[in-house]
Amino acid sequence: MEFCDECGSMMKTENGSWICNSCGYEKERDENDEEQMVTTSGQEETEVVDLSEAEDQGRPKTTAQCPECDNDEAYWYMQQIRAADESETRFFVCTECEHKWREDDH
Repeated sequence: MEFCDECGSMMKTENGSWICNSCGYEKERDENDEEQMVTTSGQEETEVVDLSEAEDQGRPKTTAQCPECDNDEAYWYMQQIRAADESETRFFVCTECEHKWREDDH
């Protein structure tokens, strides 16, 4: 990928030259420079792991007393539920019964 020296837009290749679609700037292609460019072709693919069905869904655990079943362990996460200038709210999910509550719910 090459960017235009004049306007900064992405350039395309055409007949051995780099051409800017935005301003029309043109420059010759240089094989030595292009060898240094990194492309996605030939890179190894990585496995995508779906955690949506995982028990903890990637959330950390903490010690917290569940108000429903008295279990003493829960997953927790932070979520913005008010305006951006307000602090986030911490939510807990019981590891046993999956009851959900907020930190300030007592």
